Amino acid sequence: MRLLALFGSATWCCSGRLLVRHFSQAARPGGEELSRLPFDDLAPGWRSAGGLELLFGLSPCLLALRAARRRVTRLLLQAGRAGLQGERAELLRAAEERGIPILRPRRRKLDALSRYQVHQGVCLEVSPLRPRPWTEAGEARPGDDPQQLWLVLEGLQDPRNLGAVLRSAHFLGVDKVITSRRNSCPLTPVVSKASAGALEVMDVFSTDDLTGFMQAKALQGWLVAGTVGCPGPEIPHSSEIPVISCLEFLWDRPTLLVLGNEGSGLSREVQASCQLLLTILPRRQLPPGLESLNVSVAAGILLHSICSQRKGFPAEGEREQLLQDTPESSATFKEPRVAQHPGLSSGSETERQNVG
Repeated sequence: MRLLALFGSATWCCSGRLLVRHFSQAARPGGEELSRLPFDDLAPGWRSAGGLELLFGLSPCLLALRAARRRVTRLLLQAGRAGLQGERAELLRAAEERGIPILRPRRRKLDALSRYQVHQGVCLEVSPLRPRPWTEAGEARPGDDPQQLWLVLEGLQDPRNLGAVLRSAHFLGVDKVITSRRNSCPLTPVVSKASAGALEVMDVFSTDDLTGFMQAKALQGWLVAGTVGCPGPEIPHSSEIPVISCLEFLWDRPTLLVLGNEGSGLSREVQASCQLLLTILPRRQLPPGLESLNVSVAAGILLHSICSQRKGFPAEGEREQLLQDTPESSATFKEPRVAQHPGLSSGSETERQNVG
């Protein structure tokens, strides 16, 4: 099937059959207007062309339209819905305001087009997002802000892990995200969906020379902190890099937090460029095979441990007030006790054992 876009017109044609019509400017999205959009079954072999990809899911699609960083060629809304409310109505309105053609494939076609991902009845045909060169990240220097945090990802390959890490990074206030160009997952629609759309509003940078980037930042006065599992065989006995619990870490200068591959962790070259290694200590004896955490889970724990030290982060009294103002909060909830941060100088082996 060949789709012909008549730019500057309000219609799309396929073999002489009308597929799409635009709403009038005064029309309200949903309801009657939605029901008047023609159904479009699409040919079974149809795929996005011209380097486009299919973004799926309500949050990724809505945030992509809001951010306006992608070229959007059409919106696909699942047929059979009598009307749209809330975010779906906003999505439809935003597409109409930008003159984006709207199609209504039936669910079985939308399932096939999205390769049976959880699309929530919404897809966008869009141009891909690609990481930007890290040189465009800006030359932030230590004197600008003593509490800058850049997240560095080496060789993350699972798109759902990458998306979950980006979601936590955006939520907790990470300033920049840098990925290694080699052996890293591209910024696919699956990544965007797993990030709940955070990818659509974040700048992700990449570099071909991760160790060179880390060493350059260290020369500028940044602390380069790698991450490892529980101290074990993956850390050479001859290593002089201190390993401390994330609860002992004191965030007092701009920091790179470096996370490694899901299976092998940090490469030896990258680990050797770190000045410090952070770990998450377990609270019980673990059987073989359970000594580590999923990288996205570990990222959330590490980032919260660091970012909770940020100036302006809600203090304990403010958190209690927020909980009292939330009707759903439990009256028996108590703020967990957080270990006092003794600073980097206290990262001796004896103290690390005491923390656990």
